[in-house]
Amino acid sequence: MTTEQPPPGHEPVSVLLVDDHPVVRDGLRAMFERGPGFRVLGEAADGVAAVRLAAELRPEVVLMDLRMPGGGGVDAIAGIVGRGLPCKVLVLTTYDTDADTLPAIEAGASGYLLKDAPPSQLFAAVRDVAAGRTVLSPAVASRLVDRVRAPRPEAGRNALSAREREVLTLVAKGTPNREIARALFISEATVKTHLTHLYAKLGVNDRAAAVATAYGRGILGPGEN
Repeated sequence: MTTEQPPPGHEPVSVLLVDDHPVVRDGLRAMFERGPGFRVLGEAADGVAAVRLAAELRPEVVLMDLRMPGGGGVDAIAGIVGRGLPCKVLVLTTYDTDADTLPAIEAGASGYLLKDAPPSQLFAAVRDVAAGRTVLSPAVASRLVDRVRAPRPEAGRNALSAREREVLTLVAKGTPNREIARALFISEATVKTHLTHLYAKLGVNDRAAAVATAYGRGILGPGEN
């Protein structure tokens, strides 16, 4: 990572803060305003507002929380990337599970830090992401390495993403799309998109067939119902 002081003569890195807790946003704003070489352009309390403000303000870095009511971070990352906006997304969250890290990175996040990171590490990460580098907290990097090294029986076109597997697990429990969306902090439309993709990967046309096929191939185990 870079050092805490920005290179002399460089313009401040512009940042958009996204978190559903006002206290967290206030703390981050105060920290960046005291820190060297940063400019906070705005704040958003959910993913929907984050995408809108990213398009309006064009920050270099969007500092993104993940689990937010009214529009989660993964959907917002996908929305920012899908619109071709020039900003980079650095996730700053409390969660480091596979269910959080992998979908965020798959959606296009350039970095992933935990909220217990010290200010110097956060400052350096924002500068690195703005410069086009990837930044991962040690815990997240270790998880990703373990994930890559782990055997993956469902190879090829049948391989489900982490998020698709989460959706499928909830489908196996009889959970309706609206409840799946609420449980995973994503929109109902995104749930339907994940279902369409996993149907295609499993070669099925409906929820029941997807669950049966997943059990038959060992993608879902006996405890996942």
